[in-house]
Amino acid sequence: MQHEPGALLYDPATDKIGEYRDRSGPYAMLRPVGGGREWQADPAALRPATAVERISAGVRAANRRARTDGPFLVGIGTPPPPPPEPDRAECDVLASRRENARTAHDYSAETDANVLLRSHRRERHE
Repeated sequence: MQHEPGALLYDPATDKIGEYRDRSGPYAMLRPVGGGREWQADPAALRPATAVERISAGVRAANRRARTDGPFLVGIGTPPPPPPEPDRAECDVLASRRENARTAHDYSAETDANVLLRSHRRERHE
């Protein structure tokens, strides 16, 4: 069966929905919905994705984007990150923890460090 580029197909070998890209030798090339690394599939085993499968694949792609493309969401509706007090070791440790979390894209840990630093400043420096 010939598929149109962009068609969403179910691959039973991987139990995934993929966007048909083209053929490569005896294989069909599929790409995850929303982007990602292509994979080879047996064209004879592929079938069109059902409406439920298409919606589910779209939701998974949107959730993946929200987890990976969401740095712009950090800080919306929250006060700005507190600055550490100069030359204070405990403040520097908390600021370092926040920076490490930010570098690792661990926004939960970054928020935790902000809360701890804000609390520390209020208790010790105000």
